[in-house]
Amino acid sequence: MANAETSAGAATADIGVIGGSGFYSFLEDVTEVRVDTPYGSPSDSLFLGEVAGRKVAFLPRHGRGHHLPPHRINYRANLWALRSVGVRQVLGPCAVGGLRPEYGPGTLLVPDQLVDRTKTRVQTYFDGEPLPDGSVPNVVHTTFADPYCPEGRRTALKAARGRDWAAVDGGTMVVVEGPRFSTRAESRWHAAAGWSVVGMTGHPEAILARELGLCYTSLSLVTDLDAGAETGDGVSHTEVLKVFGENVARLREVLFDVVGALPATDERDCLCTHAHDGWDLGFELP
Repeated sequence: MANAETSAGAATADIGVIGGSGFYSFLEDVTEVRVDTPYGSPSDSLFLGEVAGRKVAFLPRHGRGHHLPPHRINYRANLWALRSVGVRQVLGPCAVGGLRPEYGPGTLLVPDQLVDRTKTRVQTYFDGEPLPDGSVPNVVHTTFADPYCPEGRRTALKAARGRDWAAVDGGTMVVVEGPRFSTRAESRWHAAAGWSVVGMTGHPEAILARELGLCYTSLSLVTDLDAGAETGDGVSHTEVLKVFGENVARLREVLFDVVGALPATDERDCLCTHAHDGWDLGFELP
């Protein structure tokens, strides 16, 4: 399926997709590229291919064998690795639980807000720790009022509707530590706060992308109604995998349409590209 290489070398891509192997495994001429970063190894190799005339780097978020739980993913290495091969726009499809009855299994939501309820994850490159080359990140406070790329969101919504999938425009994703699912009390609390969906991987992906000047767009597939929004035994891992499997081909079609419709790298002029205008970061971005 893939030709293995030992490092990024001359391999380039301008769009990254962080998801499962279902998004690239059927492509021809996929090149596997192993990338080292100052923050350790990413979840897996990058898999470079072409979609809709665009060069794309696919990264299995949990590793190709799905062996990494959400709280043990090296998010900093993942985003750094993507940028190091030229990626400037990132799509982050993920499975989430619905917190409203109308957001049942099979709903596609493109969030515009995020709430962080994780506990142990490193969520910044600006931690004051020296890098292997001796450079030290400065103290930088990144604007994050709007966590997702507005252009990416518009493109994703248009692509979904073009596939007759009435995607929900906006909503708040609350990200929990995992790997366990929420208790009923937690789920009802999240719903009472007015949040829309709950996931385990959307943070710190979005903020790390912003710190690297990358556009980041989440496409959130609802696989279940979260524990407090349903009766019965609550959410099961089997249920999540079943619903995601039933919708992965449809989601892949939408993702590939988004890839083809995103602006060229040199045409970006969204808030993501100006996150650190005027700042001395203290180190060089890849």
